Amino acid sequence: MVEDRYSLPQRLLHWAIAALVFLTLAAGILFFVFGFAGLKENFGGAVTNALYKYHKTAGVLVLGLMLFRIALRLRLGAPPKLESLTPQERILSTAVQHLLYLALIALPVFGWLATAAGGFPVEFFNWTLPGLIGKDKALSEILFTLHGLAALAVMLLLGLHIAGALRHWLIKRDGVMRRMSLFG
Repeated sequence: MVEDRYSLPQRLLHWAIAALVFLTLAAGILFFVFGFAGLKENFGGAVTNALYKYHKTAGVLVLGLMLFRIALRLRLGAPPKLESLTPQERILSTAVQHLLYLALIALPVFGWLATAAGGFPVEFFNWTLPGLIGKDKALSEILFTLHGLAALAVMLLLGLHIAGALRHWLIKRDGVMRRMSLFG
């Protein structure tokens, strides 16, 4: 019998990464809306510094978990696509999944490099990680722009991914959701 679900480690990684991405994007939106000075003024220095520190920490975790997820996918594969999927659904779901993987690697890499080029610490919990590149204000601005564009791409791709999942769960009721579900 062919297994019709992703392995439990793959499913756990999916949902752990989803939670981290949600929290990281929420913090990123706060940074965009308020900026450092606005956050500090509205929430205080300690909260602002913690937001930045744990945003960076979550980004490093997303990067590491995504690389592990790709390695696990290469090792364990994926269940076969369901027969209920149309050819267009197969192409769209594969494209969205691959682009989401790419964006979820590019996003923290751009953030890491932008932070280092800006002369800021790249924090992972209470450790400071190597910056990987030297301070360069102009490069930092470009990399932060790319980081922001990658975040927008992730949000767009997540919207498509969630819309597709909801369509299969609530409208088609074809079992696609079971493949990644932690339950049942």
